[in-house]
Amino acid sequence: MSLSTTVTRAQSGGKLKVTGKIFDSQSNAPLGYASVRLFRQADSTFSSGAITDDSGSFAIDAAPGTYYALYEFIGYKPFTTKDIRLSAANSPLDLGTVKLTATSTTLDEVVVQAEKSSMELTLDKKVFNVGKDLANAGGTAIDIMRNVPSLAVDVEGNISLRGSNNVRILIDGKPSGLVSFKGGAGLQQLQGSMIERIEIITNPSARYEAEGMGGIINIVLKKERKEGINGSFDIITGYPTNFGAAANVNYRRKNLNFFINYTASFRNTPGRTTQYQELYRNDTTFITQQSFTHKLKGMNNSARGGLDYFFSPTSVLTGAYTWRISKGKRLSDIRYYDYISSLNNLQSYTFRTQDETETEPNSEYALTYKKSFKRKGHEFSADLRYLDNWEKSDQYFGQRTFDPNGTPSDIPYLLQRSVNDETEKQLLGQLDYVHPFGKDGKFEAGLRSSFRDMTNDFTVTEQTETGGWVQLPGLTNDFLYEENINALYGIVGNKVKKFSYQMGLRAEWTSVTTTLRETNEVNPRSYNNLFPSVHVTYDLPRLHALQLSYSRRVRRPQYNDLSPFMTFSDNRNFFSGNPDLNPEFTDAFELGHIKYIEKGSLSTSVYYRHTTGKIIRIRRVNDQGFSVTLPQNLATEDAWGAEFTGSYAAYQWWKLDGSLNFFRAVTDGGNLDANLQSDTYSWFARGSSRFTLFKTTDLQFRGNYEAPQLTPQGRRKAIATLDLAMSRDILNNNATLTLNVLDVFNSRRFRTITEGFNFYNETNSQGRLRQINLTFQYRLHQAKKKVPTGEADN
Repeated sequence: MSLSTTVTRAQSGGKLKVTGKIFDSQSNAPLGYASVRLFRQADSTFSSGAITDDSGSFAIDAAPGTYYALYEFIGYKPFTTKDIRLSAANSPLDLGTVKLTATSTTLDEVVVQAEKSSMELTLDKKVFNVGKDLANAGGTAIDIMRNVPSLAVDVEGNISLRGSNNVRILIDGKPSGLVSFKGGAGLQQLQGSMIERIEIITNPSARYEAEGMGGIINIVLKKERKEGINGSFDIITGYPTNFGAAANVNYRRKNLNFFINYTASFRNTPGRTTQYQELYRNDTTFITQQSFTHKLKGMNNSARGGLDYFFSPTSVLTGAYTWRISKGKRLSDIRYYDYISSLNNLQSYTFRTQDETETEPNSEYALTYKKSFKRKGHEFSADLRYLDNWEKSDQYFGQRTFDPNGTPSDIPYLLQRSVNDETEKQLLGQLDYVHPFGKDGKFEAGLRSSFRDMTNDFTVTEQTETGGWVQLPGLTNDFLYEENINALYGIVGNKVKKFSYQMGLRAEWTSVTTTLRETNEVNPRSYNNLFPSVHVTYDLPRLHALQLSYSRRVRRPQYNDLSPFMTFSDNRNFFSGNPDLNPEFTDAFELGHIKYIEKGSLSTSVYYRHTTGKIIRIRRVNDQGFSVTLPQNLATEDAWGAEFTGSYAAYQWWKLDGSLNFFRAVTDGGNLDANLQSDTYSWFARGSSRFTLFKTTDLQFRGNYEAPQLTPQGRRKAIATLDLAMSRDILNNNATLTLNVLDVFNSRRFRTITEGFNFYNETNSQGRLRQINLTFQYRLHQAKKKVPTGEADN
């Protein structure tokens, strides 16, 4: 049995066993991660339980007696099997295959209609169910990420997992055009209403691509397979300006299932940044105070549609198309105040404006086939997809300098233009095969090929006194990026008594070539690497499980890491990639423990990561006070940590979720500069408390805290935020109104201190101010699930 998918082997200390399987009644597909709980027939007290594996199978150890079993899975009707008589004479007792029905009507057998928790814990991943968190209503994918356990999001939308900023982001388990050029930051255009759940995989096995030092974030989009037509519709309004609409519709009849998601949104997002810098030159201190304000108006449209065709209950072909277009208008004002020696000695101030128009259309075509064979767990799947992304940015900058008394200086007015065209085309093919053997053994194998071409044609020009335009030296080029990755993997797993093991090996052949056309600089690179993984699980009595895992991961420099194009909106602080960057490698170890209780669960993990060639952005400042920040390879980083994540339903009307992460990271950049060193202890905590009032009204408080953290060039200060939300069911429970306030105290500010041999810099940035959203959701043939009670009646 595959260990990374073995989430519980629940035991209560007895020697008798109850087994069975849970399948979908329509597709006859196994339901992994469905829950089964045994309750004593006499008094309805909870006795034992389990979670199904990927093949839909479960095994529960229990004492002799008479029970009833409650089967539950999200989007399906809970089901109860009564009068289960367990004795030595019939152990192991096979309950057979239970087929759950995906429908909103209520069967007579249903005892509890329960929803999944906001967080679900398994040994190899954490699952965050988006729809259960009220504060996510009306937000974007980035808003959701800010509140997922283990994740942190900076002011630019970059995502880090357990302190590592290199994570692999997948959509429905595959690379997607919804992520696009900008990586995690591209998710700011993905409306949260399209998302069903987010899976966090901290130590992936060999079946996953090796990319992603910190792990994998898998975003699962909404798609139903219920009979008939059903769906949900959202209307959103908010302040600052946030208008949106969304539709998630599904229609199924016999062997054909059609699904479509569409979202449209218009936002006008304000942001602000302040910066203080001291430059030390010739025994003199030059001081610059900088303020930056902007408003980003954006119109985003996303559509995702597809068809499932069931050749048989065990064979399905899915075709899907995703289209997204974002059009944005950014207006920014930057003011620079220049002093010598002290803030009482103003020399001049400069006013700079930015007017940017950006268009970003993305398309994705996907074709997937899955075949399940007669024996449980015996499967074959094939996936083929093509991504076609494009982005065009056209920016105008005006700049004027004034003397301290406010009169224009002798420096002439500057009018500059920056044009940037980017394209990405990727073809991806993947085959996976799983073959069970013996009682609990499983062999997996697969191959994957990816071919990606990207271009970045950038030009910066300046208007002359005669009205013509001239190119600025060093700021015009055509950058080409070609990447081919071929991979092959094999995994074998089995179970011996209470021990389960899985060993895997993945081989990846990578070829990357970058070209700068203007200067004819060609940089070809090839990486051939092996990535082993090992997972060992030990089942403990009374609903405990323990897992030890190891995997080797890689972070290859991506397009934005390598592109030499420098941002030009701030002409004193430039950011760019580094064409000479090398990949970084990590060996990751993790020991995890999970405990299931009647009303919740608790997951504990301790981990260690050793990284060579650590990629970190380093800031350098020249004698004029202008900075360039670009990624560099530091020698090593060693990180240790402990994470605690839990969920508890204290009462039927009160539910708690929380996570706490402590870590230490030692970074050595002595290969570049003896001063690029850091040894930091830090932690972050997340918590939410949800109350159900008057049956149809929910109230939620959610808080986040990130402690200060040292970096090789300085430190990042603490961040603390609070979100509030309330929802109420209306129209006979067919609709819900949700009001939320994100960042109640306007405290989500990213404050950093960066130091070098010739400079000191403080930055205070707030990419999004306090946001208030009101969302109306109407459900068509979809009953809203009730808050879990944590118990069942007979």
